[in-house]
Amino acid sequence: MSKVIDTGLLDDMKHFGDLDVSACFSCGNCTAICPLADNDATFPRRIIRLAQVGLKDELLSSKELWTCYHCGLCSDSCPQEADPGEFMAAARRYAIASYDRTGFARVLYTKPVIGTALAVLIALFFAVFMYSSHGPQDPSAMAFFEFIPDPLIHWTGIAVMALMVVAGVAGVVTMVRGVARRAGVNLRSLVSGEGALSRTGAALWSSIGVESLGQTRYRRDCKDDEPVEPWYRRRWFIHAMVIWGFLGLLAATLIDWGLALTGIKETGTPIPLWYPSRLLGTVAGLALVYGVIWFMVNRATKYNRAASVSTGSDWLLLILLLITGLTGFIIEVALYVPPAPAWGYWVFLFHVAVAMELMLLLPFTKFAHTIYRPVALFFYSLAGKKVLQDA
Repeated sequence: MSKVIDTGLLDDMKHFGDLDVSACFSCGNCTAICPLADNDATFPRRIIRLAQVGLKDELLSSKELWTCYHCGLCSDSCPQEADPGEFMAAARRYAIASYDRTGFARVLYTKPVIGTALAVLIALFFAVFMYSSHGPQDPSAMAFFEFIPDPLIHWTGIAVMALMVVAGVAGVVTMVRGVARRAGVNLRSLVSGEGALSRTGAALWSSIGVESLGQTRYRRDCKDDEPVEPWYRRRWFIHAMVIWGFLGLLAATLIDWGLALTGIKETGTPIPLWYPSRLLGTVAGLALVYGVIWFMVNRATKYNRAASVSTGSDWLLLILLLITGLTGFIIEVALYVPPAPAWGYWVFLFHVAVAMELMLLLPFTKFAHTIYRPVALFFYSLAGKKVLQDA
């Protein structure tokens, strides 16, 4: 089967990061020093070579693309100063934009002014849409769901989630087809045949539970900032706080909705502090804000290799996460300020609008790697690669 050469691939990828691998002569030093590379995953060298020769389809179907944690060891040791670590980061941004069928991710990554303007317009749309059905502002108590009706928030959230899922699934399907074909995996074999379900289940646990959520190899092998930094300042811990914080807030929201659906609590009413979902949301919110603030500080100061280059899309995601987390806590404060402050209602409206936008944009930003990376690791696990044998 002939391979299609895209002579403009490398030039196109330069729009997604500060990269210049023209000096690379494929010496292999980056692969030799990478703690995550092995005989079956010769990155970054192989990925760089695919870009240099214009093998776009090969690059986008490479599961090795998503294994890198951008620790910077390869860039620090490159004799040609080609910065292979940043190349891998730019290649992942390029892949996210390529998997996206709408072209929106490419705009966010390559046209920061237009992307920012669109983000502001989306937030304004949600705010105006919610406010168009607003009710009275009760001065005696913070009645958020009388100000913005709970059914409106509920059904708008479902619509946003549906759009997010459709966009995310479309990207994953595009990726899976390419990766499976390149890895020689028949997708039907995942559910049919002797031992298929057990192998698939073990691969899912390894890729999602052990590596993605537990970040086993990130903690153990990618020690780019050790022993300089204490554990609470290390990249893996900050990364974990953002991931677990976001998932915790999502779980708390779903639990709260479930309590209302089952009649345990009245629809739209705040729940007591001692409710498990309230406690979960508080702890998760603190974790999210902690991780996001450190990520922003690192990027603003270019603290390490991973934070040395930032795109407008990277900053947009962090800003939306921070606003969502902080406004959530401000709303908590407003609940206990007598009399009910008028600003609490407007913060609530802002919080809901930004949260809706955040969910809608997830498949088009860096957050999409929380889906694509587990998929890549799943195929590694199926093939029995070293990257997941320690599970």
